[in-house]
Amino acid sequence: MTKKTPAFMRNRKDQSTSLIPRGVWVLGFVSLLMDVSSELIHSLLPMFMVTILGATALEVGWIEGIAESTALIMKVFSGALSDYIGKRKGLAVFGYALAALTKPLFALAPTLGVVFTARLLDRVGKGIRGAPRDALVADLTPPEIRGAAFGLRQTLDAVGAMLGPLLGVVFMLLWADHFRTVFWIAVIPGVASAALLFFGLREPASTRMEKRTNPIRRDNLRRLTRAYWWVVAIGAIFTLARFSEAFLVLRAQQSGVAIALVPLAIVAMNLAYSLSAYPFGRLSDHMSHNGLLALGLGVMLIADLLLALSSHWFLVLVGIVLWGVHLGATQGLFATMVADTAPADLRGTAYGFFNLVSGVAMLFASVIAGLLWDRFGAPATFHAAAALCVAALAILAARARVRPGVAART
Repeated sequence: MTKKTPAFMRNRKDQSTSLIPRGVWVLGFVSLLMDVSSELIHSLLPMFMVTILGATALEVGWIEGIAESTALIMKVFSGALSDYIGKRKGLAVFGYALAALTKPLFALAPTLGVVFTARLLDRVGKGIRGAPRDALVADLTPPEIRGAAFGLRQTLDAVGAMLGPLLGVVFMLLWADHFRTVFWIAVIPGVASAALLFFGLREPASTRMEKRTNPIRRDNLRRLTRAYWWVVAIGAIFTLARFSEAFLVLRAQQSGVAIALVPLAIVAMNLAYSLSAYPFGRLSDHMSHNGLLALGLGVMLIADLLLALSSHWFLVLVGIVLWGVHLGATQGLFATMVADTAPADLRGTAYGFFNLVSGVAMLFASVIAGLLWDRFGAPATFHAAAALCVAALAILAARARVRPGVAART
């Protein structure tokens, strides 16, 4: 017999969108605007460095690697600082404003050194804002609709990441491949993003304890439970199975489409991401988190196998779309799981450590993917990712057998 959902549960599901706090919507549109600004530049920046400034591929790699590593380090300290002072909004505004102020540097850059400086400052801004912003979402939202809230923010974020490259293609065609003009246009949504956060969001009451303590002291870190560190560990394993999206672009290029249209691969991925993030976020409020993680891994496994199978444009497109569905199923879910397993006054620190560990895993995954690509070809890279998906599924299944009660809750 099918168990009927109680009336109050049905009503809660039906009203979950309307119950999402206004502040979460504001944070979602802040993310959307900044992603439009950033992706408008980042989808064109490698070509700008190589064709206009004469950079080598190795120089591009060093710039991207150092910038991303800086962002990872900053996330730990910004999250811990937001917990220590008991305030999140100020740090988030500073991070978004710093990123917005870097946009003109890309348009004005006469040398690779200026691009490197702009890229570094942009990633510092990203690192500063990330953990406090996610902690704000958790602080603003009741636990019973937290998955939907994170799903909504991820959806709006992905919409921005989709619109940025799409606008980049349109503007490059409109202005005959004039990179600097497009970079100037990116300043507008960047400034709007910081302004919206500053004027549009009222921060909830402080969650910090009366006596200020260093969030990364040993006694505070001990308050981060085994359940939290499990989320960190499984997040890192997921990231190892999902390397940089740059390899999706390379695979799309191998499909034979025109080079000018290759960025549309990222548009397709983010379209799938944006359409799936909120529905999966709502689903996470009403089902086992481990079950949803397994579903996301299954989608990723199919995507990897399709991308390994052939470079035909249709199979590559389907694989990339499924990659986006995987992100929609898992990224907001991990943010929810961190919020559910970390003390409220240590959420910023918890997000910082989660992002740091996942980011380090991403660096390892991307290096390994690149080595496999160079030595054995694209199929080997995606076959290896598929094998890691199978390993991650096995770990989830083993945890469910060993700790069935905990697995059901998480």
